[in-house]
Amino acid sequence: MSDRVGIVACGALAVHVRRIARRRGWPVDVVPVPALLHNHPKRIPGAVAARVAELRERYAAVAVAYADCGTYGALDAELEGSGVPRLRGDHCYDVFGGTDVQRALEAEPGTYLLTDFLARTFEHTVVRELGLDRHPELRDALFGNYTRVLWLAQVDAPDTRAAAERVAASLGLPLEVRHVGDEGLEQELERLITTVGCAA
Repeated sequence: MSDRVGIVACGALAVHVRRIARRRGWPVDVVPVPALLHNHPKRIPGAVAARVAELRERYAAVAVAYADCGTYGALDAELEGSGVPRLRGDHCYDVFGGTDVQRALEAEPGTYLLTDFLARTFEHTVVRELGLDRHPELRDALFGNYTRVLWLAQVDAPDTRAAAERVAASLGLPLEVRHVGDEGLEQELERLITTVGCAA
């Protein structure tokens, strides 16, 4: 049984989790679940539970780097009684942006949120997966009520900024940028690691 922490991570967060763990020197092994499950949130609880079951056979400590992610409590119900904690928040946007996200949505409910991962993978995870490349007329049906794109920048790299600009242009919406970094995720990961009994 490994004395490291096995973390089941959303595929959209796995790179960030690994980077933070390396920088902090945490004894963490990250096992991602496909990010495309965000297009099918009903499948997230079962997929996460299956990974947790696998890891519990090999790790004394297991945690879940997932917010609720549109499962409307089903993920918590799946984990209930397991002693396996997860990230707090309804979505990873909450983890990265905290109360800034809530205020942004209250100020302008028609806000489409982007993370670095979503900006870089939008063509695949959204355009192709939702069929917008084959049926561009669906754009207005899916995005017609949005009024802006808000990029929650973890790292303001030129290539990611260019990707965020392409997303906004493809949706015909103005782009706003908010620099949030990884601090919110790092704090939540530290809480998880402490909760499962490892020194952070």
